[in-house]
Amino acid sequence: MISIITPVYNEGEQIYSNVVKIMSILLKNNIEHDFIIVNDGSSDNSWQEMQRLCKNYNNISIINLSRNFGKEAALCAALENTYSDACIIIDSDLQHPPELIPKMVELWKEEGYDVIEGIKLSRGKESLFEKIAALTFYGLFYKSSGINLNSASDFKLLDKKVIDAWKSMKESITFFRGMSAWIGYRRIQIPFEVQDRAQGVSKWSFKSLTKLAIQSITSYTSAPLYMIIWLGIFTLFFDFILFIQTMFMKFSGKALTGFTTVIILILGIGSCIMISLGIIGIYISKIYDEVKRRPRYLISSKEGKGFSND
Repeated sequence: MISIITPVYNEGEQIYSNVVKIMSILLKNNIEHDFIIVNDGSSDNSWQEMQRLCKNYNNISIINLSRNFGKEAALCAALENTYSDACIIIDSDLQHPPELIPKMVELWKEEGYDVIEGIKLSRGKESLFEKIAALTFYGLFYKSSGINLNSASDFKLLDKKVIDAWKSMKESITFFRGMSAWIGYRRIQIPFEVQDRAQGVSKWSFKSLTKLAIQSITSYTSAPLYMIIWLGIFTLFFDFILFIQTMFMKFSGKALTGFTTVIILILGIGSCIMISLGIIGIYISKIYDEVKRRPRYLISSKEGKGFSND
């Protein structure tokens, strides 16, 4: 049994037809399956369309979160409520091509891979700024963690033992791509072209993507804290050079009246202190969030055959 996991946020225009399309591909290839669809606090008619799917098909289970917790939390809700032999995570807008699912299942069944990852051949219709921002994030993540997520996506097949390993990771703030890469297991990559959205627009804004990038790096690695040490060493070296230059000018009688050097030092050291305090503050906020032990998400309601005994 394969569970198809789909997080949904304001996709009421196309969620019904997209799920039916995925289902037709699975039925055509004789893949036994069910669906777990999570509504991440949508403000449109997504939940009503999901209920219609659940009513019309007995292999669809739906989860309604109490508010918008974000895609990471929606994935957590689905993974923690699946008990199949494997699961496939796919975006509800079908920018992940469902035609690749049979190939994923074949690699899992026939060749014994535990993780089959969809890798983007290109980033689709993104602006130059968005592409540069994405490359910058993946570059920083690789340098700080040693894990290359360039061109990675959430489009994956995970074996049951991988899902169980993922469930054992109890941190409140999650980064699914990083966590699934950290787990390991036998894995293979499948390239795909990002498809155009049939309807609607992306729900990711620059602000939300920036927040996700900061959260992902600081949740996954402590490397930025070590950067503060190097920043301090660089500032000390710069201060030493300025000290030598200032003393030379003074004893050679070439010193000019003014506070240029003092101002440079104050601004430089002050900036380093503020940056350092900011990085430390982010990590302290992460510790604060973790020690509160709040749940990753709250479920308002669940419907479907898969939840009949809950």
